[in-house]
Amino acid sequence: MCPPAAAVFAVLTACVACAPGRGQQLNYRPIIGVLAQENLPGDQSAPAPSYIAASYVKYLEGAGARVVPIRINRTEEEYTKIFYSINGLLLPGGDVDIQTSQFSRAARIFYNLALKANDAGDFFPIWGTCQGFQQLSVLTANKNLLTLTDTKSVALPLTFTAAANSSRLFQSFPKDLMQSLSEENITANFHSWSLSVQNYTRNYKLKKFYRVLSTNNDGVKEFISTMEAKHFPFYAVQWHPEKSPFEWIDKPGMVHTTSAVRASFYTASFFVSEGNVTHTLMTYHMF
Repeated sequence: MCPPAAAVFAVLTACVACAPGRGQQLNYRPIIGVLAQENLPGDQSAPAPSYIAASYVKYLEGAGARVVPIRINRTEEEYTKIFYSINGLLLPGGDVDIQTSQFSRAARIFYNLALKANDAGDFFPIWGTCQGFQQLSVLTANKNLLTLTDTKSVALPLTFTAAANSSRLFQSFPKDLMQSLSEENITANFHSWSLSVQNYTRNYKLKKFYRVLSTNNDGVKEFISTMEAKHFPFYAVQWHPEKSPFEWIDKPGMVHTTSAVRASFYTASFFVSEGNVTHTLMTYHMF
């Protein structure tokens, strides 16, 4: 899992107006929730017990979304109210336990609500980055199938599968950007755990639920770097598209090339466009 960024997004309050049900019109004022997570134990520099890295907020706002934080340690009733006040959810990278943390608990509640909503025809997308990718795999498989990889601070090209070009995520990407993603070291990896292709292949629930769009290799193990659900608007990247335009820590794996920044914009733009599909909203004071 990836370490938290230094920047912390300040807590907002929001009141969301009602919107018509799916299929009536597009919503050009999408609201995306970003799930907060616990700070690392013993971090004396942390100004609060939980945080959201600012890069995720900028990433979504740069593509035209409004962003609201979703705090941990809330009741299931509160999370249900929030669910019906937003148009999508981003599960960010970080370094918490994806089975026992408050981040994991809240993610599970939203995941189950999204499954039910989408099954009922009420469109609700979820995006997972790094830890968020891993969290989605655990929620779907109902077990932790991650394995250690040598991918702590490295930029890699994506090895696209045959499904990538026809995928919902990548089908509208410019051809030259797809070529850059496949040939240049522009996807930032800051994780020690990965979902190996072997473990994915051996697990019926994951194979049934997700389509693999890209893989990577640490020199020993092949792991999944991008996937999307087959029948739900759920997307997951093990790499960090938000870092290239918005994080400037000088360390290996941080890439700020034009191609990397374009990849960031196109992934954010895609997910925010998913939020444009109207999700049935109710009026709530979220916090």
